Amino acid sequence: MNFELLTLDLATAAHEKCDVLLVLLPANFKAGRDPLSSLIGKALKAGDLASKPASLLDIYRPAGLACSRLVLVQLGDAKTSDVGKGVQAAMALIKPTKPKHISVCFAQAPDSQALHVALTTLADASYAYVTTVSKPESRSISHVRVGVPDSAPLVSAFAQTVAAVHGIELAKEWANRPANHATPSHLARAAQALAKAAHIKCKVHDHKDVEKLGMGAFLAVAKGSAEPLKFIELHYKGADKNQPPVVLVGKGITFDSGGISIKPSAEMDEMKYDMCGAASVLGVFKALAELQPAINVVGLIPSCENLPSSRAVKPGDVVTSMSGQTIEVLNTDAEGRLVLCDALTYAERFQPRAVIDIATLTGACVIALGGVRSGFFSADAVMSAAVTKASESSQDLSWPMPLDDDYAEGLKTSFADVANVAGRPGGAITAAKFLQRFTEKYPWGHLDIAGSGWKSGKAKGATGRPVGLLLHYILSMQTNAA
Repeated sequence: MNFELLTLDLATAAHEKCDVLLVLLPANFKAGRDPLSSLIGKALKAGDLASKPASLLDIYRPAGLACSRLVLVQLGDAKTSDVGKGVQAAMALIKPTKPKHISVCFAQAPDSQALHVALTTLADASYAYVTTVSKPESRSISHVRVGVPDSAPLVSAFAQTVAAVHGIELAKEWANRPANHATPSHLARAAQALAKAAHIKCKVHDHKDVEKLGMGAFLAVAKGSAEPLKFIELHYKGADKNQPPVVLVGKGITFDSGGISIKPSAEMDEMKYDMCGAASVLGVFKALAELQPAINVVGLIPSCENLPSSRAVKPGDVVTSMSGQTIEVLNTDAEGRLVLCDALTYAERFQPRAVIDIATLTGACVIALGGVRSGFFSADAVMSAAVTKASESSQDLSWPMPLDDDYAEGLKTSFADVANVAGRPGGAITAAKFLQRFTEKYPWGHLDIAGSGWKSGKAKGATGRPVGLLLHYILSMQTNAA
């Protein structure tokens, strides 16, 4: 799907030749004398378009307009949430008609956040997964023209949003694929494909490399599967080589059965999504390839399957991490923190300015925050403020979670330096406290996307989060570096 930004007022929008013209209207809209404004004014006066946000008026073959179909979308006070709701309602209305070319016209100049939400919502609502479907219903929309009263101030925000959409959709693609179509080897090839872009390089470490690095925790998780592990290393170099990078570490468990601590069979199919963190890293690099910002970024993806077998790690086993710390594996279903801890130690070699790991880590975070906000953990006040700001600007929302030292008490054990689980209370926090042990040498944050990374039920599928948040954060770091 291609996007195009142009300067377009309602008078010129009347001449847009398209399958559907969406006009986004604020509650304080004042009708002008041009045909489209006059039509809108009459509809409002007659009460044909309610003032409630997300109200719609659908007009087929409107007289005097070049579009085949006109849809008026009420935004109310035009709050960001109302923009999203309005576009979502409009897309639900028009999607069954399978339009190919649509134009989206803002009757009032949007800010960058409203533009971002409108386009990401449109893309999400029109998305279709097709990879493993024999007779797929592909996305019908091929071209979207976005009209605003003055396009000049929004050129940069538009480019960033389009790149975010492409990154989000790459993340969705890989998270939605069945586990036999998204193995660690598949992910490695996807990363290598990204390295065809300027300033991106990729290195894939195999079992022998990981063994040589001493990543005993990562190796322990991979033992139960015949599928070979991959440790994927991506580099985007957009700044001077001496500038320290931002490092993103994405959990890449391509299928999580729970291992010997096996999960219940109900909804186990959804455990193909346990690599949403890895998928988000791929998505961010896709966006970086398009934007080419002046910053250095490293992506690390420890990827394997977590399966039960005669070789699998067992509850009570003690493994030695790359850091040298020993870990008692009390629950093999707490495997994400085991692969992440070794990748977090590996990140030290880049002397990073910041490290963020992204993982569908705990069911406890789903209970705490649902699917609305990702849980964010960090003891670094500067990073916390920057991530919160990026969360709001991207509307890829997060919520700051505690990291009090008292939460680590449950991780104590007599048989190793640390256990991989504590009790049920505060499970998302104790998981973060485990990871924190491996991050003393740099500013670190942890995003638990167990609730936000995918949707269950009727709308089952990956969300592509938190690509938008991470991209906004990285670009803000570029601005600060400048």
